[in-house]
Amino acid sequence: MKHINYKMNAKITAEDFSDVFKRSGIVRPVEDLTRLQQMLDHASITFTAWEGDKLVGIARSVTDFSYCCYLSDLAVDREYQKQGIGKELVRLTKEKIGDEVTLLLLSAPSAMEYYPKIGFEKIENGFRIQRKR
Repeated sequence: MKHINYKMNAKITAEDFSDVFKRSGIVRPVEDLTRLQQMLDHASITFTAWEGDKLVGIARSVTDFSYCCYLSDLAVDREYQKQGIGKELVRLTKEKIGDEVTLLLLSAPSAMEYYPKIGFEKIENGFRIQRKR
């Protein structure tokens, strides 16, 4: 088992962010480093997972710390998946936002079976206006 260190709001580069997305398989605008930097800059909370100086996972959220929190990204390097890293990143996020805040996310189709295993309840009452790019 690898030793993983978790950090809250650690400074990471857009390049590191892009790289962990690529290594996780999550679909994000990995070539648009300016956009990725804005995603990092405007996040309310990030928890990152590290093996040494290698970023191996991230949970990035936007929240009001009072009523709701949107977990926008949960990405773990494929080489490190199935070791509880994603579950721990979510646990740390839930711990930080507290019991009065609802944690919400949109799942990729390939991850629909994963989220109930780590404590999420599937809901059917959501709506969206999709981004254009």
